[in-house]
Amino acid sequence: MDFVTLGRTGLRVSVLGLGAGGHSRLGQSTGRSADESVALVRRSLDLGVNFIDTAESYRTEEIVGRAVRDVARNEVVISTKKSIDRKGVVVSPADLVAGLEASLRRLGTDHVDVYHLHGVLPEQYEQARQTLVPEMLRQREAGKIRFLGITERFVPDPGHRTLRRAVEDDCWDVYMVGLNVLNQSARPRVLGRAIEKDIGILVMFTVRNALSHPERLVEVVGELIDSGRLDPASVDRGDPLGWLLRDGIAASLPEAAYRFCRAEPGVHVVLSGTGSVEHLEQNVASIHRPALPPTARDRLVGLFDGIDNVSAQ
Repeated sequence: MDFVTLGRTGLRVSVLGLGAGGHSRLGQSTGRSADESVALVRRSLDLGVNFIDTAESYRTEEIVGRAVRDVARNEVVISTKKSIDRKGVVVSPADLVAGLEASLRRLGTDHVDVYHLHGVLPEQYEQARQTLVPEMLRQREAGKIRFLGITERFVPDPGHRTLRRAVEDDCWDVYMVGLNVLNQSARPRVLGRAIEKDIGILVMFTVRNALSHPERLVEVVGELIDSGRLDPASVDRGDPLGWLLRDGIAASLPEAAYRFCRAEPGVHVVLSGTGSVEHLEQNVASIHRPALPPTARDRLVGLFDGIDNVSAQ
C-alpha cells in the first residue's frame, strides 16, 4: 500500500481509504451479516488500508470498532462524522457533544482522528461554523478529537458551494469533497486553495452509479448533451467512455476512475465503499496502477471541463 501525509494533520494515511457508508455500508445494505462486514474491514487492514471513514448516520461505527479492537490505536486512522441537520435545523453544541460521545462508545476508542460536520448544506454553513466549531475546538482540547473536518452534500451541491465557503476559513484540517471523471469542478473551486492551505483532502463519489453501471453513464451523458452542457460531436452518446477500454488504457471504468482521481493534485485519500472483499481487492489493485496516460487524462479533462451539475450518482 502507498501512503501519503494527510495535509497539515501530519497523519500518514493509505491512498485508498475504506468508506463505511455509501450504497453498501460495508455490506449492511446488501444483506451481509455483521461478522461478514467486520471481516471485510479486517481484510482491508491486511491489504494495508489504514484510513477508515464512517459516520453516526451510516450505522457502521460498531462494526468498525469491532474490526479494529485488536489493532494498535496508532496504526489506524479513524474518521467519523456528526450529522448537523435535525428536521431542517442545525443541531446544538450539546447535540454535537452527545453525538461524539456516542460515536466514541460505538468505536471503542477514546478519540477520533478526524471528526467531521457531515453533509453541510451551503445555507447551513455559517451557523454551523459559528455555533459548532467552537465546541469542536473544545473537544479537541479535551483530547477527544485530533483534527476538524467538514463534508459537503455532493448530490444537492455538486458545484461545491459549501466547501468554496469553508476554504476561506482556517478552522478546518480536512475536507471531504466529491470528485470524479464527470464532475471535476473541485479542481478550480476547492483543490487549488486547499493546496495553498495544506488541507487534507478525502475524495468521495469517485465511481458511484454512473461509472459502475454503463446504462447510467449513458443516461447522464445524454442529459448533459440534451441540456447543452456537452458537445455531442465530442462523445459517443451510446458508449461515452468506451475508448478507455478499447484503447487498452484501463481494464474497466472503475479502474480508470480510481486512477484519475488518485492522480489529481491535492488529493490524499480516495475512498472506496464496498461490501465485497473481491471488490475491495480490485479497488486496491486499481489505485496502485499508474496514472492514466497524459493524452487520456487530457481528453477526459477536455470532455467534462465546466461540468458542475452532476454527482455521478
